[in-house]
Amino acid sequence: MTDELTADEPSISPLSGPADPADPADPAAPIVAPSLFDATTVDCHHISAGDTVRLAVVRPPTAADDFSVSFEVWDPGGAQPPNSHPTSTETFWFLQGEGVAVSDGIELTIRAGQLLVLPPGSVHHIRNTGPGRLYAITTMLPDHGFAELIAAGPPAGLDDEDLALLRAAIPKQSR
Repeated sequence: MTDELTADEPSISPLSGPADPADPADPAAPIVAPSLFDATTVDCHHISAGDTVRLAVVRPPTAADDFSVSFEVWDPGGAQPPNSHPTSTETFWFLQGEGVAVSDGIELTIRAGQLLVLPPGSVHHIRNTGPGRLYAITTMLPDHGFAELIAAGPPAGLDDEDLALLRAAIPKQSR
């Protein structure tokens, strides 16, 4: 029998595995199963009113692991204010668009296809300098409340252009 996960299902399998993750020989603990999330169905928010960046938490942190994955959209000319995460590494995998990332005074030109890794404690912001929207998949490890901050912000929504970009990454036979 094959167990199939669908989006938003719990990610803990009824199978058993090591109780102590450091000891793979311990048969008492549950095995963590893969998780599947559908980015086209998540809620999107601004962190605060008037922002020009929208974020949708695609994978929230869990009790088992404190990291999150978000879909981020910068409107043309959009930017977030300088911000920092004292103990978290933040990554941005840019899917479409172009812009400038500034981290601790170092300015980098960014574009689709690049991965930006920001170390803990860096003061950073990203600005969309292109004619269209800038899109990224963002991870925060550890999350330390970042997903909650996003979810508490004013609703912003994903529009048809955003959803088209997300769906374009899905092979037609999988839709």
